[in-house]
Amino acid sequence: MAKQGECFPIVRGLYEPERTVPGYLLAGSIYGPSYISFDYALAYYNLIPETVYTITCATFEKKKKKRYETMFGTFIYRDVPSEAFPLNLKIVRENEYFYRIAEPEKALCDKLYTMHPVANHKELFELLTENLRIEKTELCKLDADKISFLADHYHSGNVRKMASLLRRMKR
Repeated sequence: MAKQGECFPIVRGLYEPERTVPGYLLAGSIYGPSYISFDYALAYYNLIPETVYTITCATFEKKKKKRYETMFGTFIYRDVPSEAFPLNLKIVRENEYFYRIAEPEKALCDKLYTMHPVANHKELFELLTENLRIEKTELCKLDADKISFLADHYHSGNVRKMASLLRRMKR
């Protein structure tokens, strides 16, 4: 079927009948369990201004970062803590496809979890607003209670600082 153009290879043993399907719809099938997160989800929610072409996904207990180059796009998978993995996800249906994506707060927690630790709130604010280029008004829209809840499951100083920074910003 692939030789006749009736289906298209994604990765070994996995095929897609539709050549023009957006890659993010296939992310959960390529390597899993996984969900869309990190930069791709932050861009999806318009938290970062850049357009992100690489589909970034979270997994757990895989021990190493995986990268797949396919005709549908580039996919990167990296670990988050297993106890944080199932929390604050949305299942989205798009036509006959379903995919999982982190809520905005979780996508930011995933991103912060993978970044070098910051020393204090000032450094974290600079990281968020200058390095990631998230607008202060967008940060203030995030739910501090969700981030506090998630912080208990990441065991990450960056995520704990994010929860307290948001509370300070909303005072």
